Amino acid sequence: MNALTIKDPADLLSFIGHTLGFWPQESLVCITLDKGKVGATLRIDLPREPGTELPYARTVSSYLTSDTSATSIVFALYTSHYCEPGQPKPHAATIAALTGVLAENGITIRDGIFVDDNTYSPYDSEPGQDISLPLSTTEYSRVNAEFIYRGSTIEPTNQIVLPASAQEADHAIAVENLMNTIRAQAPRQAAEQARQLWTTMLECNDFPTDTECATLIANFQFPHIRDRLMADIPGIDEPPQHILFAQTQTAPKWSRVEWAQQLLLHAYTRTSPQHAAPILTTIGYISWWEGRGSKAHQYMQLALDTDPGYRFARLTDQMLGAGIIAGWNTNKNTAYKTRLDMP
Repeated sequence: MNALTIKDPADLLSFIGHTLGFWPQESLVCITLDKGKVGATLRIDLPREPGTELPYARTVSSYLTSDTSATSIVFALYTSHYCEPGQPKPHAATIAALTGVLAENGITIRDGIFVDDNTYSPYDSEPGQDISLPLSTTEYSRVNAEFIYRGSTIEPTNQIVLPASAQEADHAIAVENLMNTIRAQAPRQAAEQARQLWTTMLECNDFPTDTECATLIANFQFPHIRDRLMADIPGIDEPPQHILFAQTQTAPKWSRVEWAQQLLLHAYTRTSPQHAAPILTTIGYISWWEGRGSKAHQYMQLALDTDPGYRFARLTDQMLGAGIIAGWNTNKNTAYKTRLDMP
């Protein structure tokens, strides 16, 4: 798509909202810049305990410096805590710590925005200086208008709302019967048949039939097939293990990845609870590829709600908890993001 230009804070907040897909709450959002060009976008919860500002800043810095071309950042701090007259902005100690840690790594903070529930203002404005603007003004920004024109929306929160899934017993029976058929096949043969079906779905513009969905759900119940199908999603001809951990030299075909996520959500609506965990985990794993860690975590929790013993979901959630970022998102040429020009 054509590059856009961000000229004012309203544009920047609109960019953040549409890039994340939701309006952040109690969050710090940082965007790396290289010669005015947007790099990586990071959203992270604000620290909850006083005295943790320096470890927090080091964690944030470790994420931001993974963009090796970054020379500066802009940030927006979202909180429900209002500025008291004559007092510094909330989380001033956090921003001070981050400024120092980033400076040690050769990165400067170019600008910052303070966002409360109703207004936004420059973060570095003097205590007692009221130059805030209503949040409603972001609705009229050029960037917001352009994103809306392209079909983008901003959700009020990042909370996942799943579509209703199938509860009929015959859905579960159909999947179980298909699983028995798969078990009777040689592993290589079963995997190849599954890949043929999945590739057809990925290359088609229409949603699959209920029978095809049942077959896909059955295939995802087998870890060796599931992993192979996941590696087929980005459309990259590199070793599957490199693809799964987002460590490829080639950029994913992100439109194909997005379509795969839609196909899996469609399959979920035809999935019985006992077969839902692999589908939900894979959707969440795609969210991790896209750099949406908080959404990925929610999907892992939903998967574990349906099957507390599902190991893939538990291990993936542990990876998320360790703060591991998908390798694609450490490189501006492979990262999943909307590219905009900064002035």
